[in-house]
Amino acid sequence: MNYNSATSENSVRFEKWLLFAVCILILMATKPSSAEEKNIVVLGDSLVAGYGLAPGEAFPEQLSRLLKDKGIEANIINAGVSGDTTAGGLARLDWSIQQGTDAVIIELGANDVLRGIAPTQTQNNLESIIQNLKKRNIKVLLAGMKSPPNMGQKYADEFNAIYPALAAKHDIHFYPFFLDGVVANSDLNQSDGIHPTAKGITLITRRFLPSAEKLIEELCKQ
Repeated sequence: MNYNSATSENSVRFEKWLLFAVCILILMATKPSSAEEKNIVVLGDSLVAGYGLAPGEAFPEQLSRLLKDKGIEANIINAGVSGDTTAGGLARLDWSIQQGTDAVIIELGANDVLRGIAPTQTQNNLESIIQNLKKRNIKVLLAGMKSPPNMGQKYADEFNAIYPALAAKHDIHFYPFFLDGVVANSDLNQSDGIHPTAKGITLITRRFLPSAEKLIEELCKQ
Protein backbone atom coordinates (compact mmCIF):
# COMPACT_ATOMS: atom_id res chain seq x y z
CA MET A 1 0.00 0.00 0.00
CA ASN A 2 1.47 3.38 -0.96
CA TYR A 3 1.59 6.44 1.28
CA ASN A 4 -1.26 8.25 -0.44
CA SER A 5 -3.52 5.22 -0.16
CA ALA A 6 -2.73 4.78 3.54
CA THR A 7 -3.31 8.47 4.18
CA SER A 8 -6.67 8.30 2.41
CA GLU A 9 -7.79 5.29 4.45
CA ASN A 10 -6.74 6.95 7.71
CA SER A 11 -8.61 10.09 6.72
CA VAL A 12 -11.79 8.12 5.97
CA ARG A 13 -11.59 6.30 9.30
CA PHE A 14 -11.02 9.55 11.18
CA GLU A 15 -14.04 11.10 9.47
CA LYS A 16 -16.18 8.09 10.46
CA TRP A 17 -15.05 8.36 14.08
CA LEU A 18 -15.71 12.11 14.07
CA LEU A 19 -19.22 11.58 12.71
CA PHE A 20 -19.81 8.88 15.30
CA ALA A 21 -18.68 11.21 18.11
CA VAL A 22 -21.04 13.92 16.92
CA CYS A 23 -23.93 11.43 16.82
CA ILE A 24 -23.20 10.32 20.38
CA LEU A 25 -23.18 13.93 21.58
CA ILE A 26 -26.50 14.59 19.85
CA LEU A 27 -28.08 11.49 21.36
CA MET A 28 -26.96 12.41 24.85
CA ALA A 29 -28.05 16.02 24.46
CA THR A 30 -31.43 15.47 22.83
CA LYS A 31 -32.63 12.53 24.87
CA PRO A 32 -32.25 13.30 28.56
CA SER A 33 -33.11 10.36 30.77
CA SER A 34 -35.86 10.42 33.32
CA ALA A 35 -35.22 9.65 36.96
CA GLU A 36 -35.81 5.96 36.20
CA GLU A 37 -34.19 5.70 32.77
CA LYS A 38 -30.52 4.72 32.63
CA ASN A 39 -27.98 5.54 29.94
CA ILE A 40 -26.21 2.37 28.81
CA VAL A 41 -23.53 2.48 26.10
CA VAL A 42 -22.66 -0.61 24.07
CA LEU A 43 -18.95 -0.30 23.29
CA GLY A 44 -18.11 -2.74 20.53
CA ASP A 45 -17.25 -3.60 16.96
CA SER A 46 -19.26 -4.58 13.88
CA LEU A 47 -21.14 -7.26 15.84
CA VAL A 48 -23.05 -4.48 17.61
CA ALA A 49 -22.61 -1.66 15.09
CA GLY A 50 -25.14 -3.33 12.78
CA TYR A 51 -22.88 -4.40 9.92
CA GLY A 52 -24.96 -5.61 6.98
CA LEU A 53 -28.24 -4.95 8.80
CA ALA A 54 -31.11 -2.57 8.18
CA PRO A 55 -31.71 0.37 10.54
CA GLY A 56 -33.16 -0.80 13.84
CA GLU A 57 -31.84 -4.37 13.52
CA ALA A 58 -28.56 -3.94 15.42
CA PHE A 59 -28.06 -5.39 18.88
CA PRO A 60 -28.46 -2.13 20.88
CA GLU A 61 -31.72 -1.28 19.13
CA GLN A 62 -33.13 -4.77 19.57
CA LEU A 63 -32.09 -4.82 23.22
CA SER A 64 -33.82 -1.49 23.78
CA ARG A 65 -37.08 -2.86 22.36
CA LEU A 66 -36.96 -6.04 24.43
CA LEU A 67 -36.38 -4.04 27.60
CA LYS A 68 -39.21 -1.67 26.73
CA ASP A 69 -41.53 -4.64 26.14
CA LYS A 70 -40.83 -5.65 29.74
CA GLY A 71 -41.54 -2.15 31.01
CA ILE A 72 -37.87 -1.31 31.57
CA GLU A 73 -36.88 2.16 30.40
CA ALA A 74 -33.25 2.40 29.30
CA ASN A 75 -31.44 4.59 26.79
CA ILE A 76 -29.25 2.08 24.91
CA ILE A 77 -26.59 3.91 22.90
CA ASN A 78 -24.84 2.15 20.02
CA ALA A 79 -21.09 2.82 20.27
CA GLY A 80 -20.08 0.07 17.88
CA VAL A 81 -17.39 0.76 15.27
CA SER A 82 -16.81 -1.84 12.56
CA GLY A 83 -13.27 -3.19 12.53
CA ASP A 84 -12.48 -2.04 16.04
CA THR A 85 -10.04 -4.03 18.16
CA THR A 86 -9.71 -3.75 21.92
CA ALA A 87 -6.96 -1.21 21.27
CA GLY A 88 -9.34 0.83 19.14
CA GLY A 89 -12.00 0.71 21.81
CA LEU A 90 -9.51 1.88 24.41
CA ALA A 91 -8.25 4.70 22.16
CA ARG A 92 -11.74 6.17 21.68
CA LEU A 93 -13.02 5.46 25.18
CA ASP A 94 -13.02 9.04 26.47
CA TRP A 95 -15.21 10.43 23.70
CA SER A 96 -17.34 7.31 23.20
CA ILE A 97 -18.43 7.21 26.83
CA GLN A 98 -19.95 10.59 27.56
CA GLN A 99 -20.70 12.16 30.93
CA GLY A 100 -24.01 10.83 32.24
CA THR A 101 -23.35 7.24 31.22
CA ASP A 102 -24.56 4.84 33.92
CA ALA A 103 -23.21 1.57 32.50
CA VAL A 104 -21.21 0.17 29.60
CA ILE A 105 -21.60 -3.16 27.86
CA ILE A 106 -18.19 -4.11 26.44
CA GLU A 107 -18.24 -6.27 23.30
CA LEU A 108 -14.71 -6.28 21.91
CA GLY A 109 -12.08 -8.83 20.98
CA ALA A 110 -13.36 -10.57 17.86
CA ASN A 111 -11.11 -8.48 15.61
CA ASP A 112 -8.16 -9.14 17.88
CA VAL A 113 -8.56 -12.83 17.09
CA LEU A 114 -8.96 -12.23 13.36
CA ARG A 115 -5.70 -10.26 13.38
CA GLY A 116 -3.89 -12.77 15.58
CA ILE A 117 -3.15 -10.17 18.25
CA ALA A 118 -1.40 -11.60 21.29
CA PRO A 119 -3.93 -12.52 24.03
CA THR A 120 -1.85 -10.68 26.62
CA GLN A 121 -2.29 -7.47 24.63
CA THR A 122 -6.04 -8.02 24.35
CA GLN A 123 -6.26 -8.63 28.08
CA ASN A 124 -4.28 -5.49 28.90
CA ASN A 125 -6.50 -3.36 26.67
CA LEU A 126 -9.71 -4.73 28.14
CA GLU A 127 -8.39 -4.29 31.65
CA SER A 128 -7.50 -0.66 30.95
CA ILE A 129 -11.03 -0.06 29.65
CA ILE A 130 -12.59 -1.65 32.72
CA GLN A 131 -10.34 0.24 35.13
CA ASN A 132 -11.10 3.54 33.40
CA LEU A 133 -14.85 2.98 33.61
CA LYS A 134 -14.74 1.89 37.25
CA LYS A 135 -12.79 5.02 38.18
CA ARG A 136 -15.66 6.99 36.67
CA ASN A 137 -18.15 4.98 38.75
CA ILE A 138 -19.66 3.45 35.61
CA LYS A 139 -20.98 -0.09 35.90
CA VAL A 140 -19.58 -2.65 33.47
CA LEU A 141 -21.03 -5.71 31.76
CA LEU A 142 -18.33 -7.65 29.92
CA ALA A 143 -19.45 -9.78 26.97
CA GLY A 144 -17.05 -12.62 26.36
CA MET A 145 -15.62 -13.72 23.05
CA LYS A 146 -14.02 -17.03 22.04
CA SER A 147 -11.29 -17.95 19.62
CA PRO A 148 -12.17 -20.17 16.63
CA PRO A 149 -10.40 -23.56 16.44
CA ASN A 150 -8.25 -22.55 13.46
CA MET A 151 -6.20 -20.28 15.71
CA GLY A 152 -4.73 -23.30 17.46
CA GLN A 153 -5.32 -24.75 20.91
CA LYS A 154 -2.64 -22.72 22.70
CA TYR A 155 -3.96 -19.41 21.37
CA ALA A 156 -7.57 -20.42 22.08
CA ASP A 157 -6.80 -21.46 25.65
CA GLU A 158 -5.06 -18.16 26.39
CA PHE A 159 -7.64 -15.99 24.66
CA ASN A 160 -10.73 -17.73 26.03
CA ALA A 161 -9.45 -17.38 29.58
CA ILE A 162 -9.23 -13.57 29.35
CA TYR A 163 -12.89 -12.70 29.87
CA PRO A 164 -13.84 -14.84 32.88
CA ALA A 165 -10.57 -13.90 34.57
CA LEU A 166 -11.18 -10.16 34.14
CA ALA A 167 -14.80 -10.46 35.26
CA ALA A 168 -13.75 -12.27 38.44
CA LYS A 169 -10.81 -9.96 39.16
CA HIS A 170 -12.85 -6.77 38.82
CA ASP A 171 -16.14 -8.16 40.14
CA ILE A 172 -18.17 -7.01 37.14
CA HIS A 173 -21.22 -8.36 35.33
CA PHE A 174 -20.30 -11.05 32.81
CA TYR A 175 -21.94 -12.71 29.81
CA PRO A 176 -19.70 -15.66 28.81
CA PHE A 177 -20.01 -15.66 25.00
CA PHE A 178 -21.68 -12.93 22.96
CA LEU A 179 -22.21 -15.16 19.90
CA ASP A 180 -23.64 -18.07 21.89
CA GLY A 181 -26.12 -20.04 19.79
CA VAL A 182 -25.25 -18.19 16.59
CA VAL A 183 -21.61 -18.86 15.76
CA ALA A 184 -21.09 -21.32 12.87
CA ASN A 185 -24.84 -21.47 12.20
CA SER A 186 -25.29 -20.64 8.52
CA ASP A 187 -28.99 -19.90 9.02
CA LEU A 188 -28.17 -17.14 11.50
CA ASN A 189 -25.15 -15.58 9.83
CA GLN A 190 -24.58 -13.45 6.77
CA SER A 191 -22.78 -14.83 3.73
CA ASP A 192 -19.37 -13.99 5.24
CA GLY A 193 -20.02 -16.51 7.99
CA ILE A 194 -18.93 -13.98 10.60
CA HIS A 195 -21.64 -11.38 11.07
CA PRO A 196 -25.08 -12.42 12.36
CA THR A 197 -28.21 -11.71 10.39
CA ALA A 198 -31.07 -9.77 11.95
CA LYS A 199 -32.52 -13.13 13.03
CA GLY A 200 -29.18 -14.05 14.57
CA ILE A 201 -29.02 -10.76 16.46
CA THR A 202 -32.55 -11.40 17.74
CA LEU A 203 -31.41 -14.72 19.24
CA ILE A 204 -28.30 -13.10 20.74
CA THR A 205 -30.39 -10.33 22.25
CA ARG A 206 -32.93 -12.68 23.79
CA ARG A 207 -30.18 -14.73 25.41
CA PHE A 208 -28.41 -11.58 26.59
CA LEU A 209 -31.55 -9.96 28.02
CA PRO A 210 -31.38 -11.48 31.55
CA SER A 211 -27.83 -10.17 31.97
CA ALA A 212 -28.95 -6.69 30.88
CA GLU A 213 -31.86 -6.83 33.32
CA LYS A 214 -29.53 -7.70 36.20
CA LEU A 215 -27.28 -4.79 35.26
CA ILE A 216 -30.19 -2.34 35.21
CA GLU A 217 -31.56 -3.74 38.46
CA GLU A 218 -28.23 -2.98 40.14
CA LEU A 219 -28.21 0.52 38.65
CA CYS A 220 -31.66 1.21 40.05
CA LYS A 221 -30.50 0.27 43.54
CA GLN A 222 -27.89 3.04 43.56
